[in-house]
Amino acid sequence: MPNMEALGRLINIVPIAAGVGLSLKNAGGVTFVCTGNDTFTITVASSFGGSYATPGNIITRKFTCTATDGTAAWVEATQSASNAVTISSGSVAFFVGEDMLPDGKTYVKCSVGASGLVRAVFTGLKAQRNPANLPILSA
Repeated sequence: MPNMEALGRLINIVPIAAGVGLSLKNAGGVTFVCTGNDTFTITVASSFGGSYATPGNIITRKFTCTATDGTAAWVEATQSASNAVTISSGSVAFFVGEDMLPDGKTYVKCSVGASGLVRAVFTGLKAQRNPANLPILSA
């Protein structure tokens, strides 16, 4: 794959991912990058159209940033184990790995409580491909 940049080699991305069922079958995990005064809740299912339910309390580590425009540094933070992350301003990023999900659950959804924004960045791609040949991540 000549002149391949990060897309397809290192990452795959869903720019608008709030409330969207996403497949983790072709990646080691997904980092959700969220903005807005909101609560971001993770649920999982065994298929796109399946019944989404809590994966348990899988999130304890997150990164917060007081800015959304790159003018402040990310700060590592911890929280009590949960399937949700809440922020009052700025940005938050947190990782959900395929190994964190219950057996048979390979679809993950990050839902918002109000109007928060969510971007999904998939890493640990199981096959590097030209971006046009990347698998579709949602139904």
